[in-house]
Amino acid sequence: MISFAIKIPRVAYSSRRKVLPNGPSLQDFIEAVWIFHCCLGNSGDAAQKYGIRMKLEDDAKRLRLPPWLKRDIPPLDETNYMQMKKQVKKLKLATVCEEARCPNIGECWGGLSNAPSTATIMLMGDTCTRGCKFCSVKTARKPAPLNSQEPINTAKAVSDWGLSYVVLTSVDRDDLEDGGASHIAETVQHLKKESPSILVECLVPDFQGSLDCVETIVSSGLDVYAHNMETVRRLTPWVRDPRATYDQSLKVLEHAKRFRPDIVTKTSLMLGLGENDEEVLATMRDLREIVLISCVDAVTFGQYMQPTKRHLLVKEWITPQKFEKWREVGDRMGFLYTASGPLVRRWCASHIAATVQPQKKKSPSMLVACLVTDFQYSLDCVEAVVSSGLDAYAYNMQTVRRLTPWVRDARANDKDRLM
Repeated sequence: MISFAIKIPRVAYSSRRKVLPNGPSLQDFIEAVWIFHCCLGNSGDAAQKYGIRMKLEDDAKRLRLPPWLKRDIPPLDETNYMQMKKQVKKLKLATVCEEARCPNIGECWGGLSNAPSTATIMLMGDTCTRGCKFCSVKTARKPAPLNSQEPINTAKAVSDWGLSYVVLTSVDRDDLEDGGASHIAETVQHLKKESPSILVECLVPDFQGSLDCVETIVSSGLDVYAHNMETVRRLTPWVRDPRATYDQSLKVLEHAKRFRPDIVTKTSLMLGLGENDEEVLATMRDLREIVLISCVDAVTFGQYMQPTKRHLLVKEWITPQKFEKWREVGDRMGFLYTASGPLVRRWCASHIAATVQPQKKKSPSMLVACLVTDFQYSLDCVEAVVSSGLDAYAYNMQTVRRLTPWVRDARANDKDRLM
């Protein structure tokens, strides 16, 4: 049993809330200290219950797989699975499902049942310029050139699959001038042209912190901008490639939200790498509170799984009960959607789609600005306009104070306009 105190806001704060320029924020007045009594379960209790070690000890080489992580191998003659595999190969597409050895490939590709087949397309080839210690994707200093037909082929494949939601991810391409941002954006545009109603999530690199590249992706017409933090601040230099930093990842997520507030922003964290509860909470606060805006809307937690013997060892198996508690914490902190589970499908299409649709209704493609009169200083009239649903309230001063009586109608009082 673990009991600890965390500071969690009672409500989710809107980025549109006003704060004093140099004073306390609204959060400072209404934030409360919540005592979060969590039956998270410690490693000793779980070890006794399941008869296995839950944490890696100094003399151990590897932890045995716990029962909740054991999955059936999809039958290779299953129709959906094989059709998906053949089409991906025919169109020379890469999928993160195969390249990253995802344990959910059977479920997503329809290998376990008659469920709709889905896949996460990995753009820009199967070779990454970075070498993160948790990832099994191939690495090289200079991978093969981009396939110019990939955006079109991807759109055709997704259209044939009949998906309503698709995830595009990519390798890092630090060898390219724009990190491949224009290639990803072109793919999104082809997808939207081929399937106008489809929802598109892009799980993208940090582009070495280039905000221009972030804007290229955000402007492509996508619905969800995703970039994975992967782990907590302390472990980032040990887990990720040296070119990927904790603050750089926060920066790109923040800029995506600032540049286009209507999109859903999303990130993922792996648990079981040696992080502690306080570090996970600190990361969640960073994702919600950075620079007085709600930087990230959706977060997912999953169990780190060692893909090969040359990758990082699993430090701890996180129990399903503890994952559920992290979901509750995420909901209380105001995330629009929190997915948390040992084998959570990182993009959780149906749930994210349910999150995206209300956001799209709130932020339609047309923005309305109202350039209005002073209404003879009627504040009721001002409030009526502001409450109408407009996006920008505009009123022209026209000239400086001294010239106002000479330039404007006598009924336009300078003092009233300022109020």
